[in-house]
Amino acid sequence: MSKIVIIGAGAMGSAFSLPCLDNSHDINIIGTHLENNFIEDLKENGNFHPGLKTNIPSKVNIFKFEKFDDLFKLKVDLVVLGISSKGIEWVADQLSRLFKEKEMPKLLILTKGLSIHNGNYELLVDKLKRLLSDKGISNVNISAVGGPCLAAGLANRVHSSVVIANKDIHTAKKIADMLNTNYYHTSYSDDLNGVEVSAAIKNIFSMAVGAAKGLCSPNISDEIREKNYLNTASALIKQSIHEMEIFVEHLKGKKETVKGLAGLGDLYVSSGGGRNAKMGSYIGEGLTFSKAKKTKMEKVTVEGADLVIEIGKKVKQDFDETKLPLMIGMIDAILEDKKLHLKWDLFR
Repeated sequence: MSKIVIIGAGAMGSAFSLPCLDNSHDINIIGTHLENNFIEDLKENGNFHPGLKTNIPSKVNIFKFEKFDDLFKLKVDLVVLGISSKGIEWVADQLSRLFKEKEMPKLLILTKGLSIHNGNYELLVDKLKRLLSDKGISNVNISAVGGPCLAAGLANRVHSSVVIANKDIHTAKKIADMLNTNYYHTSYSDDLNGVEVSAAIKNIFSMAVGAAKGLCSPNISDEIREKNYLNTASALIKQSIHEMEIFVEHLKGKKETVKGLAGLGDLYVSSGGGRNAKMGSYIGEGLTFSKAKKTKMEKVTVEGADLVIEIGKKVKQDFDETKLPLMIGMIDAILEDKKLHLKWDLFR
């Protein structure tokens, strides 16, 4: 049995406690400083998690942020980061406070993201390493999870497959073995870059596939469009995978990773529903991004759109539209806030 601490009481962090618990680990969820009221409400309602629409088992220990330091006084084997990408700086501050004088446990990131630092792309894993290094902590071991695993499904123990990635394949395998159950099927990889990049950029392509119904033809009725848009969705998925392979290799990942769980698998799940696909559907119908955001999804985080805003200009500097016509089409629609127009003749 290992002691596992999940930082963040959101949907995915909380759902992740299930396979940990079912492997008989000592599993603990510690909320961020912004989640105190949420955790109070959760406990008052019998551990019912509103984001998951189900109860967290009572054997999972759930704490408010005030217990953060106490939780790490005894040895912890694995720290799982279930915070948002915007919370990476905060979590680096908290961990550096506690582990300046002692060895930091292995870290596992559930969060997906990609950013720009000093004019270059930066994986979330590398960003965390940099932040910790700036605070005097250089010996860190960080893994990441990729693959098609929606939180609500995991919380209900539906069959789900993921890949654990670490540049050290032995560490990746060890963590995968810690978490594997009869419903949470874990594989492992040493292609950390490929898994992380695929997991991030699939959100952009999920919006593109989500636009299929609106894009499939301008001259047919809604009824015919509803019955036949999958032809267009399939073409967009194929192009998405092609462009993801190009982009992943550009960031030193392996092309074959894109056709695995972190790429094709996650794209399938994300484009079939969820926030990115929903935004894509509005854009496909002819709305601009700003109008869709304001009138349809004002208070909803759309990861793919946020990523476009973060890396879009850099992508257009590094690639012309003959290489990434679908990705750049989505970037232009969002950054220039104009109706989506795809150059189908450039698809490969």
